[in-house]
Amino acid sequence: MPHAEKGLAVGLFGGSFNPPHAGHALVAEIALRRLALDQLWWIVTPGNPLKSTRELAPLSDRLLQSEQIAKNPKIKVTAFEAAYHIRFTADTLALVKARNPGVDFVWIMGADSLRDFHRWQRWRQIVMTFPIAVIDRPGATLSFLSSVVAKTFDYARVDEGDAPRLARMKAPAWTFIHGPRSSLSSSAIRQQAKG
Repeated sequence: MPHAEKGLAVGLFGGSFNPPHAGHALVAEIALRRLALDQLWWIVTPGNPLKSTRELAPLSDRLLQSEQIAKNPKIKVTAFEAAYHIRFTADTLALVKARNPGVDFVWIMGADSLRDFHRWQRWRQIVMTFPIAVIDRPGATLSFLSSVVAKTFDYARVDEGDAPRLARMKAPAWTFIHGPRSSLSSSAIRQQAKG
């Protein structure tokens, strides 16, 4: 797990990154800038419990590729979940919170993930652990409004203009961040590689 001093604002950006691509780097850069973060932890997960592992590249490969894409020195690429045998985001966030008292965290996710977020294990616990920044993704701009999570936690939505203060807020708090979008997707890249 990367190190963060007390008082820092740190973004948590997790995913299987299978493979990582420029779209992921764009989300990370937007999050760093718009959320006024001191660091962003790019968390390469052992695997997504909701996705097949049949096409999952080895963790070491995805970690190396992520390090090559994430050029900003504020981005810390890590795969600490594997060392703790963690499979679920709720467990990751609980561990991060316990190990880093005094650090202000915000969970970062692409808008495309919001559609199925209510299928994640203990999704309500995730929302109640850290504030969440949902970054716009192609084809997901409008669908996020109809998501179970957006409807359930509508009262906790923060205006996008307040995004720089999000990490300092008490959960539940979330915002939707518009900005440049990349049409790249890991699944499309994998399909093309098979081609």
